[in-house]
Amino acid sequence: MENQPKLLWWIFFTIPLLIISNLQNCAYGEPQVPCFFVFGDSLFDNGNNNNLSTLAKANYTPYGIDFSKGPTGRFSNGNNTADVIAKLLGFDDYIPTFNEAKATKNILRGVNYASGSAGIRNESGRLAVGDVISLDEQLQNHRIIISLITEALGNKDSAMKHLNKCIYTIDMGNNDYTMNYFLPQLYNTSRQFSAHQYATVLIQQYSQQLESLYDLGARKVAVAGLIQNGCSPNALATYGTNGSSCVEVINNAVQIFNSKLIPLVTNLNANLPGAKFTYINFYQIDAESTRAFRFTRVACCNLTSTGLCDPSTIPCPDRTEYAFYDSAHPTEARALILGRRAYRAQSVTDAFPVDISLLAQL
Repeated sequence: MENQPKLLWWIFFTIPLLIISNLQNCAYGEPQVPCFFVFGDSLFDNGNNNNLSTLAKANYTPYGIDFSKGPTGRFSNGNNTADVIAKLLGFDDYIPTFNEAKATKNILRGVNYASGSAGIRNESGRLAVGDVISLDEQLQNHRIIISLITEALGNKDSAMKHLNKCIYTIDMGNNDYTMNYFLPQLYNTSRQFSAHQYATVLIQQYSQQLESLYDLGARKVAVAGLIQNGCSPNALATYGTNGSSCVEVINNAVQIFNSKLIPLVTNLNANLPGAKFTYINFYQIDAESTRAFRFTRVACCNLTSTGLCDPSTIPCPDRTEYAFYDSAHPTEARALILGRRAYRAQSVTDAFPVDISLLAQL
C-alpha cells in the first residue's frame, strides 16, 4: 500500500498528458516553457569554467571540433546533453553561461550554471583540479540572476510567476564520487563513511539544496541520476576491472546514491506545495547508450595526464563511433541519446514520474 500514493501521483499527472503528447508534434516557434535553467557538472558545463583557475577546462581544440562556435568550454566534440534538451524544448539559441547572461542581461530565457568537476559537497573536485563552482555556489549565482529578473519584470511576484513556469535540470553527484570519495589520496570521505553512509549524507545535503531551489521559484525540476562512472576510460585505467567490463566498486556506490533519488523526488513532491520534481534515470540510459557505438571504453581524442584531450593532437576521424570523447565525457553522438531519452522516455524506467517533455506541460 505504501506505493499507492506514488502510483496515484503518476496516473493523475501522466494519463492526460500522454493523450495530449500523442496529439501533438514537436513544438515550433516559441519554446515549450519560457525559460530553462541548468545546474550541474561537466556533462552540462557550457563554458562556466573558462575563467576559473582550474585544470577542468575544455575551451581549446580538439574540443568543439564539430560545434558551430568551435571550442566553448563544453567537454565534448559538439553539443552536450543540456544543449540537446534545450533544443528539444524549442530553444533556438544556446542557453548562456552565468557570466554571459549577467553581462548581456540575456536572462529571461534561462541560464546555464554548470561547472566541470563540481559536486554536491563544496570540496568535491577542488583538491584535484582547482577552482570549481559547487552546487551551493551555483545556487548563489542563481540568486543573482533572480535579482536581475526581478528588476527586469518590475517586481518579485512577476519574477516568481515567470520562474514557476521554467524547466530546471540538475546533474550533480558524479564528482562527489570520482573527484572525492574515490580519491582517497586527497579526500578522507571513504575512510569516514561506508558507501551507504556516504550516499545518505549526500542525499541529505542534496535535499536541502533542492528545497532551496524550490524556495527560489523552481517548480518543474528534472533531477538526473548519476551515470556509470565505473565504465569510463579514466576509471578503467586508474582502477582496473578485475575481469569485469567496468569498475564495479564505483558503479555499485553510484547505484546506492541513485536508489535514493526516487524517494527524494517523491518526498519533495509530497511536502512542497506545487512542486513537480522528476527523476531521470541517466544510469540506465547511459548503460544502454553505449550499445550504439563501436568503441565504448576508449577515448576518441589523445589524452593528457589529466584525462582531458591533448590540444596538440587530432581526434578520431569518426566521432559517431565513439561513446567517449575524452577519458570521462560523452561524444555529441552519445549526448544526443542521453538528451533525447531524458526529454522523451523510451522505456518506462527512463524517468519517474514523468520525462521532461511531460514535465514541460504540467
